Amino acid sequence: MAKWEYGKRIEPSVFDIPVEKIKSGWYSDKYFVRTKEILEMDNTHTRVLMQVFSRKDAVVCGLDEAIAILKLCAGRPGELVIRALHDGDEVKAGETVMTIEGDYSTFAHLETVYLGVIARPTAVATAVKKVVKAADGKKVLFFPARFDHYRVQTMDGYAAFISGALGVSTDAQGSWWGESGLGTVPHGLIAAYNGDTVKAALAFDKYMPEDILRIVLVDFENDCIGTSLKVAEALGKRLWGVRFDTAEDVRDISVSGRGKDSYGVCPELVFKAREIFDRHGFEHVKIVISSGFNEEKIKRFVKLKVPFDAVGVGSALFREKTDFTADIVMAEGKPLAKVGREYKPNPRLKLVC
Repeated sequence: MAKWEYGKRIEPSVFDIPVEKIKSGWYSDKYFVRTKEILEMDNTHTRVLMQVFSRKDAVVCGLDEAIAILKLCAGRPGELVIRALHDGDEVKAGETVMTIEGDYSTFAHLETVYLGVIARPTAVATAVKKVVKAADGKKVLFFPARFDHYRVQTMDGYAAFISGALGVSTDAQGSWWGESGLGTVPHGLIAAYNGDTVKAALAFDKYMPEDILRIVLVDFENDCIGTSLKVAEALGKRLWGVRFDTAEDVRDISVSGRGKDSYGVCPELVFKAREIFDRHGFEHVKIVISSGFNEEKIKRFVKLKVPFDAVGVGSALFREKTDFTADIVMAEGKPLAKVGREYKPNPRLKLVC
């Protein structure tokens, strides 16, 4: 796939949608499937305007996939008129993000599915945007793949990318926007070399292609600074950076403080590391921090001017929740909506088809 560009819709074929199952109503709330069946059996073909809106302020994502579902799974999709915002647009609570106009019997069964594919990535995109803003120009790496089902990786990685994350950990996460996963020398490889981080780093450097960044986890022995210096001496300029991943209930041996802020990857550890790296001639070695970082913790590090270069964020990016609702607001060209859900035209919507 070509590199993603804002405003350019992703082709439906990219999403690998299970068309026949969706058409059959397999993934739909049963009442929508029965609605479609009743309208068809009663030969009722009311032309409606369906309005989809966000329940809260968010960075909307998943619209291109929702459009793909309508194009591939609706009856007579060529007769639908779809208008939508673009993935990556920021929206306010209550703002209309998409409208669908056409014979309701041809797309009534799809509501569950298209709302779901907007809700999930919007939640991720919104969470990532908050973290990117908190990082204030520092690189944010999207590392939550292990915290959810593998089948959502492509969607999640795309949502993270459009919100400003600069790296993902799996190829699946980067597939919709044309990137590969990046990573570090992991604890598992270090353990396979009997806990010798330098040996693991040298093996990684020997066998991995040159274009892969050499980033080494250095907390295996709970001596981030000492281990980093050994790795830097062994790899020299080939070492791009080191990653501190000390558990939140562990204090690195170089940390002298004893308060609650002395555990895990704490400010003191990063400040000391940067000063010592520079003093030993390793100014080129970047510091990546991870383990328990969320928006609030990143803001605190930025406020304290902690000298980190990138932050890896994991499960915290799945704690956001965003819902979308769809309502019929027009029927046969006339206003028709349940009380409190009137038609809210949005001039920002772009004609899709």
